[in-house]
Amino acid sequence: MRAEDRARRAAQRQLDAYNAHDIDAFVACYHPDVEAFDLKTGEQQLCGRAQMHATYGEMFERAPEVHASVTSRSVVGNMAFDQELVTGRGTDVLRVMAIYEVDEDELITRVWFVRE
Repeated sequence: MRAEDRARRAAQRQLDAYNAHDIDAFVACYHPDVEAFDLKTGEQQLCGRAQMHATYGEMFERAPEVHASVTSRSVVGNMAFDQELVTGRGTDVLRVMAIYEVDEDELITRVWFVRE
């Protein structure tokens, strides 16, 4: 399978699990040593599946209506670039750009976020 296809499938699989609030399926889309960063600051936001499970599991409980809609997706090589609108986390709609790096096993190894 081509790198572009793996990246597209991984990005969609994690989005579907996120919107289903299926924390186990969501975390399974990521490499065990996944790293997430704030692209603006370069700050690491989380490292590893355990931290991802705790962070997103808590968010799913706190915001049971959270939902992300992809307004555009571009794929270049093993990288997927999703522009998203996130609702259900309060009154504001969040605009987010998520960049996913995907490995040969179709797991997301790194993700960068840019938030409004």
